[in-house]
Amino acid sequence: MPKINLKNTLSFILLASLSSAVLALPSDSKQPIRLLADKATYRQSTGVTQYSGNVIITQGTLKINADSITLNLSKKRSINTAIAKGRPARMEQVISKAKGKVQGRASSIEYNNLTGIITLSGNAKLTQNGASFAGEKIRYSLKAGDVEALGNKQRRVELIFPPNDRSNPVSIR
Repeated sequence: MPKINLKNTLSFILLASLSSAVLALPSDSKQPIRLLADKATYRQSTGVTQYSGNVIITQGTLKINADSITLNLSKKRSINTAIAKGRPARMEQVISKAKGKVQGRASSIEYNNLTGIITLSGNAKLTQNGASFAGEKIRYSLKAGDVEALGNKQRRVELIFPPNDRSNPVSIR
């Protein structure tokens, strides 16, 4: 059975590259972060930064598009959580030349830097090399490598595996 390398496939997600835990192209984390938005607001008393209006974040091969992104910062101004919302929020990143590009979409994509958990909620989908994971919610632990995909009454969890191509194997961890 073909396998999906979920650790690499999901590690891309939203602002993970803003932390030191990214598992994508090594050069991505050394690239500047560029953020474009129609509006940006920072509240020092709460440590919350909000970006709204066609928000685009790029860093190397990582690209995130959302209607809004909220960053919750610690007192030392490091990221505790990042939440992107959209119709849908989208992201893409090249994991490596061999593994290609991963793409994700969901109504909400949350990265929790404290727990290392990424959560895609609301019609969530991840694709890489023709393989895909879809469900109402997908959670992934960067620390443990565990994945949980949840469905609901309207939509069950769906996994699609491309035909086995021995020259380009894809792996699940």
